[in-house]
Amino acid sequence: MNLPIGGGGGGSVRRTIGLVVVIIVLILISTLSVSSCSVTVESGYMGIKTTKFGPNPGVQRSELGPGFHWEGIGEKIRTYQTLQRTYSYTREPNADGRENEEITFSDVLGLPMTADVALTFRIREDKAADLYATWRQEFDAFIDGPLRTSVRAAIARETEKLPVACNAQQSATPNVQPIAPGAPVAAPGTPDADDCPGQLIGPGRQIVLQRAMQALQREWTPQGLEIIRMEWVGSIRYPETVLAAIQSRTTAEQNTRAALERVNLERANAEARIAQARGQAEANRLLAESIRSNPEVVRLREIERTLGICPLSADTCVVGSDINVSALIEARDARAGGGG
Repeated sequence: MNLPIGGGGGGSVRRTIGLVVVIIVLILISTLSVSSCSVTVESGYMGIKTTKFGPNPGVQRSELGPGFHWEGIGEKIRTYQTLQRTYSYTREPNADGRENEEITFSDVLGLPMTADVALTFRIREDKAADLYATWRQEFDAFIDGPLRTSVRAAIARETEKLPVACNAQQSATPNVQPIAPGAPVAAPGTPDADDCPGQLIGPGRQIVLQRAMQALQREWTPQGLEIIRMEWVGSIRYPETVLAAIQSRTTAEQNTRAALERVNLERANAEARIAQARGQAEANRLLAESIRSNPEVVRLREIERTLGICPLSADTCVVGSDINVSALIEARDARAGGGG
């Protein structure tokens, strides 16, 4: 029996097309399977695998380096960034987060304050799996949760040891004792004052941050998180009542010191007048002694005063009209000038 040539060719074409379609479908299925069951770990990250089956389910303590990794049934691979990173906990939205993440704390009296803090850190590549096994949180959730809580607690422990400002802890009318002219005076509310070893408004602000960072390093370094730097972002937001108290205290101290300066100036002027009076009294005493020891001085003074017209023993002296007093005065002055 002979088959038509044309019919056999059509069946071969259909089989070829079907084979091509099957191959394409298999390729698509394989591609989808590979893309859905694999993870690519980028440079600067480490992969952490968790498994649900097998002899050792849970977090696998061997980190996966950069590259392509197959994700089998019951397995999950997540990535942890190991590059150095700076994260800012701020009140206003920023590139790190849209929510309010400001750090809250208080001073030794419990006065509440807030501030923005920037933290620079990195995760050790050989500790990424251990860190995840301890906290079981994704990288961003770990930064927003346990790490932020630790930062806030470390800062709060240090700020609770200091006053926000020494001026705010004292009365608005200080009891300032008079000071001697030129005597050095310690500025109130600074570490130089005897009654104020430190304050958050001043050098204590940076001391607190440094000590808090050291505490964070002691806490997190063994867990594989290296704290590199911590900084204030802007200034601390102090309560308005504290700022008003500080301003009132500062104004009162300035007024008191101005009054003390005026008192000291008046005291100096009085001492100068006393010294001048003592000098004049001493001059009078010396003159009196000179007159007592030289009676001729008195006689000479009287002669000069009467121009030689009246006798020295007379109580009253009348100058006649024939005497030219002006000529006598000119003659006396001429003799005095010629004698000089």
